Amino acid sequence: MDPLRSCLALGPVAIYLLLLGMINLSRRPVLVSTVRDTATLALALSGMIVIGPMELFFPYSAAARFGDYVWLLLTLLYVMCVVLILLLLRPRLVIYNISVDKLRSSLAEAVERLDADAHWAGDSLVLPHLNVQLYVDNYPALRNVSLVSAGGSQSQAGWRRLELVLLALLARAEVPCGAGGLGLLAAGLLILAGLVVIVAQNPQAASQSLLELVRALMKSVGL
Repeated sequence: MDPLRSCLALGPVAIYLLLLGMINLSRRPVLVSTVRDTATLALALSGMIVIGPMELFFPYSAAARFGDYVWLLLTLLYVMCVVLILLLLRPRLVIYNISVDKLRSSLAEAVERLDADAHWAGDSLVLPHLNVQLYVDNYPALRNVSLVSAGGSQSQAGWRRLELVLLALLARAEVPCGAGGLGLLAAGLLILAGLVVIVAQNPQAASQSLLELVRALMKSVGL
């Protein structure tokens, strides 16, 4: 694998790990919707998709006809597949850098504000006035908790109201720094250091591959 392919495949993954590490080392929980969480993961894996399935199943017959434009078409295909997945996802809220016990107190306050008729059944919660049904899914090793939709009929507006109230409550919450963040940061930095070594061993090949990529991109957009 040449230096450019290594950077394309592992660079976004390293940045994703660094981002998760910084979140886990902060003293504030971070709440994201399933759309943002999945879109970020898709972006982190985009380089591996390019040098993996796209190159493995590269349509050479189409490339002979359309030239470098085929890479633009493949990229658009990946984007459309990601958008389709995002549209089909069930409602879910992911809260990073928090324990389940800490979240329950904030969630209880949010429920009290939103729906007086809400009720718990174990780890499941029903908010009838918002048309929201969910269960709490805990990931202690990663130090995050997910609120996952349960049942087929769900109100997107209800989930949005729950998200906004939780955002306001969690903005005031303080949590201890997570030790797992150090491991994520170390993994991201190790990958970046490996990429620097790979590029430094053959800088001419890296620069040549980058120039060819820039020319192909400029040609594909008509510049």
